[in-house]
Amino acid sequence: MQIIGEKINGTRKRVAQAIAERDADFIKSLALRQVEAGSAWLDVNAGTPPDREPDDLVWLIETIQPVIDIPLCLDSANLKALQTAVEVVDKTPLINSISGEPERLKGVLPLIAKHDCQVIALAMDEKKIPETSERRLEIIGRVLAETRAAGVPDEHVYCDPLALTLATNADSAVVAFQTMHAIKKHFPAVHLTIGLSNISFGLPARKYVNRTFLTLAMQAGLDSAILDPLDRDMQAAILATELVLGRDEHCLNYVRASRAGAFDEKGQKA
Repeated sequence: MQIIGEKINGTRKRVAQAIAERDADFIKSLALRQVEAGSAWLDVNAGTPPDREPDDLVWLIETIQPVIDIPLCLDSANLKALQTAVEVVDKTPLINSISGEPERLKGVLPLIAKHDCQVIALAMDEKKIPETSERRLEIIGRVLAETRAAGVPDEHVYCDPLALTLATNADSAVVAFQTMHAIKKHFPAVHLTIGLSNISFGLPARKYVNRTFLTLAMQAGLDSAILDPLDRDMQAAILATELVLGRDEHCLNYVRASRAGAFDEKGQKA
């Protein structure tokens, strides 16, 4: 299970303040802590107005890169910001994202192909997020036809089945799981990812919903997620799920993590 660290996002109040004030120390610390927690990528989203976003995204990248050794996930709906950012990254980035929206594909896909980037593909088009797994699979099929035509291998595509909040639709998680199963059946070489926190938006005690959804999604084929890597209980849930699903040979990762103090075992009797 590969983690895309979610915390460098300008929609978060403290991160927005750091971007505005060019508080490099705060951003570096946030990046380092996510790397130390095991992130495979760091999602970088400036979240600022379109005219400022290219400069802000470049500042974030140039602030983060000297202190980390993992690639970035460039998260922006602004094509100019992506074009500017991809020129200053040290390691080939993951691009977040494309979808079935023709204009988005037309703008971003050449950039992905030119720089041999990996990419997140959303199961939606210019109309809306479909309510059924069948319709979401259809959109992913169209997107993959375009990525293949552009020379992007399926292995470079991370399909996001989309998790809408359970607060407005109690079937949202089930539809996401059905979509994951369908994508892996028809396109076995692609990866699956998801923005984890969407599933619990608007609900109390969100962390419990997020963890439960993640463990079930891993059984459905999820192999990466955009989440908070500093959530120790989430990390423990990932390790335990990989163990139960037979993905941790000889239980080595789980046992090593336990010996390193990764789990909160207070109150448990021997």
